[in-house]
Amino acid sequence: MRSKSNHIKSDLSKSIFIKGARMHNLKNIDVEIPRNKLVVITGVSGSGKSTLAFDTLYAEGQRRYVESLSSYARQFLERMEKPDVDYIKGLSPAIAIEQKVTTATTRSTVGTLTEIYDYLRLLYGRIGETYSPISNDLVVKHTVSDVVDYILSFEEGERYQILAPLILPSTAQEDFLKELILKGINRVFVNGQASRLDQISEDVDLYNDLILSTDKWIIIDRSMVRKEEEAINRMADSVHQAFELGEGYCKVDFPSIRQMEFSTKFELDGMVFDEPTPQFFNFNSPYGACETCEGFGSILGIDHDLVIPDKNLSLYEGAVAPWNSSKLGKWKKKFIQYADEINFPIHTPIIDLTEEQYDRLWNGARPALGINDFFREVESQTYKIQYRVLLSRYRGRTLCNQCKGTRLRKETQFVKINNTSIGELLKMTISDLHQWMKNIKLTESQTQIAKRMLIEISSRLQFMMDVGLDYLSLNRFSNTLSGGETQRINLTRTLGSNLTGSLYILDEPSIGLHPLDTNNLIRILKHLRDLGNTVIVVEHEEDIIRNADHLIDIGPAAGRFGGEVVYSGPSDVEGKESLTLQYLNGELEIAVPSRRRKPLNYIKVTGAREHNLKNIDVQIPLQALTVVSGVSGSGKSTLVKQIIYPALLNQLGDYSEKPGLHKSFVVPSKGVDKVEMIDQNPIGRSSRSNPVTYIKAYDAIRQLYAAQNLSKIRGYKPKHFSFNVDGGRCETCKGEGEIIIEMQFLADIHLTCDECGGKRFKKEVLEVQYKGKSIADVLEMSIEESIEFFEDKKDLVRKLQPLDDVGLGYIQLGQSSSTLSGGEAQRVKLASFLQKGWSKNPILFLFDEPTTGLHFHDIVKLLKSFNALIDLGHTVVVVEHDLDVIKCADYVIDLGPKGGKGGGELLFQGTPEDLIEEKKSITGKFLTAKLR
Repeated sequence: MRSKSNHIKSDLSKSIFIKGARMHNLKNIDVEIPRNKLVVITGVSGSGKSTLAFDTLYAEGQRRYVESLSSYARQFLERMEKPDVDYIKGLSPAIAIEQKVTTATTRSTVGTLTEIYDYLRLLYGRIGETYSPISNDLVVKHTVSDVVDYILSFEEGERYQILAPLILPSTAQEDFLKELILKGINRVFVNGQASRLDQISEDVDLYNDLILSTDKWIIIDRSMVRKEEEAINRMADSVHQAFELGEGYCKVDFPSIRQMEFSTKFELDGMVFDEPTPQFFNFNSPYGACETCEGFGSILGIDHDLVIPDKNLSLYEGAVAPWNSSKLGKWKKKFIQYADEINFPIHTPIIDLTEEQYDRLWNGARPALGINDFFREVESQTYKIQYRVLLSRYRGRTLCNQCKGTRLRKETQFVKINNTSIGELLKMTISDLHQWMKNIKLTESQTQIAKRMLIEISSRLQFMMDVGLDYLSLNRFSNTLSGGETQRINLTRTLGSNLTGSLYILDEPSIGLHPLDTNNLIRILKHLRDLGNTVIVVEHEEDIIRNADHLIDIGPAAGRFGGEVVYSGPSDVEGKESLTLQYLNGELEIAVPSRRRKPLNYIKVTGAREHNLKNIDVQIPLQALTVVSGVSGSGKSTLVKQIIYPALLNQLGDYSEKPGLHKSFVVPSKGVDKVEMIDQNPIGRSSRSNPVTYIKAYDAIRQLYAAQNLSKIRGYKPKHFSFNVDGGRCETCKGEGEIIIEMQFLADIHLTCDECGGKRFKKEVLEVQYKGKSIADVLEMSIEESIEFFEDKKDLVRKLQPLDDVGLGYIQLGQSSSTLSGGEAQRVKLASFLQKGWSKNPILFLFDEPTTGLHFHDIVKLLKSFNALIDLGHTVVVVEHDLDVIKCADYVIDLGPKGGKGGGELLFQGTPEDLIEEKKSITGKFLTAKLR
């Protein structure tokens, strides 16, 4: 829909104007976006929200930035795809924060991603104090002024002497002594006795005593403490000479009081220490990385889970697998023999042992030898093949025993601030680290140095707590974070820079957030706006939409039926054409089911203790919709992804994943024959993967084209209509449809292939047509269009229909999988299961936040898909925060009450109606308004 006015006249300082936007499915629209406001762009999936925000606004901002660069960069601009728009006026520098499941390397952590660790490295490198591991004394590198200050600390008139160790060269020792005399050095101490150097040179006995003695010192100066300037200058000259002759060492002797040694070298207790620098604490550098694990934090070692596969057994019952053989059983017998002496409970299940008892089992305690002693014995006999086989059986990825997972060289633990090493900070949760920063105590000089660093660290930690990430730790791997967590971390980093006058474009920052945390996110977005920025959020979350200064609703439907501005204005008005406003105003709603399913059988998990789960017992009803809810970090993903999923795999005979710590896992007979985890990971990592290949529909399309008359005449086979193999694909771009130019200092540029024009196939292959369309034309069709186009091919339509049923009718058949959002990838997986129609064997489907990217209207379709699966006899378990999904569940498992250490408790399990009566449940409080 075009704006009423075809000519925009207004103040550019107050608005951004988009004229004639036609990217993808946008229908030549005009949009006015108020500056310095919180603007929400919403609409059903595929309506064109992201196209407007990212492919038009952000892409144009990027293009203008590159245009300001050198001629080397600009030479590619003519060939870069520009947003299809007449013009955009009033555009500020654009920053995009997208939500994608990160594919960062194992060297990337929360600390490096937020830049907090960079500031911590700088902090420890500048004010960290090194302590000797032997005496625990502070290691100090002395200067001339340190020695002078020490001497001046005594009362005037006290006699002292400045000494330097006499270090003789290996040859020409007599000549060296003569040189000392020429420098004005007359006396030395040898074994505590003072002697003149000229006498030593003439007396053979004295000379031999000097050569053989290990206690010999040069007397540089003898004087009394005086505080006049002339005396201080003489003192400093003498100390400087002492350091020079003593190769960095000197001693000040107050004969009637005490002696004090000084060194310009960084050493103590016979150990030489590295001076702290920021690079010293860098685990991505050979200088700072742990030598054992090379900065990865884990090594190939003895895997505890392989050695003790069943933690519900006690030592006496045979928990330690390698000790169960007749030959090696002697180790178990000996340990049991001395168990009373070391206070070890042999009949207690391993899962119930205290940390101290568990450590004793592994490391032993005299006279009992532990599991590690056993494996050391095995390693000493690896010349025997049976021991090499035994060792390989129990090897796996384990925590590095040198750095304990900090990934830093062991010497870094000697450097401390407030008696805490940087490795200890890495293991703290964000909330604990924030508290530590609040209580830090520094000297006046340290405060001056660290002032700016402390502000940066504390502000970033506070932002992380505000967006509900207080349960993470800095050494958490980036590739274990969800898309929502990654986006909020990127938002934290952006907030830390305190930019103003910029355009921020965010893609669903509420993903993974409990309604409790959404309020904090809204506050942060408003703070970003109040700094003088324009904040544009592509969002479906109700509270964020209601808090927007300006709402833009794109629609009215998806794909070719979308791409129009249905509504633009405040969010608190009536709007008949806008689906969003109809849901906000209550004209439309996601209805609560008229009845809840009453299951007869349950999967039962007892004693779940992985990560922060606190020994909870959970039951999951079969052939029902179960939602696992709770605040961020409460333990939902741990329960579903790390216990239920791998434990069920193990029961079904697939031992590819190890389940987290729990006592028992019971599945009713014939209750589940298969388990499927449908998360937001990409369905394909290459640009060649697409939805139509994932659901196996492309094979049928290729066969259809190979069956055409022209194909038969030319001898074309189905392979000629594939862009993955030689034959019919364009050889210039190898079937990619684009050429990639490496820009070195910028992101790579993707250019349309000149040979095939982005069609991917050779011209002669494109001459083969079905109903007037080539294979390339078909790949550019949306799912909706293709269903109409192939309506006479029932088998093919049957494969494509589920994609439309789950709300993906707008995506193109040949759209690269790498361009799909996490939520879209998840729904493609769901569609593949619906298409196969699993009607015989009951399956447990596990979904991780399936409402990602879904409008209220799309959630209705999603719930229909869930119900379709359950009606076929399957079970659906969903990790979710969306209240509309929770209220439609048959059963809710609510964890909490907080995240991290404060979570992991089972607050409630039962129906949504009973959940709102549970006073401990935060989810229940928010759900009340939806059910009453």
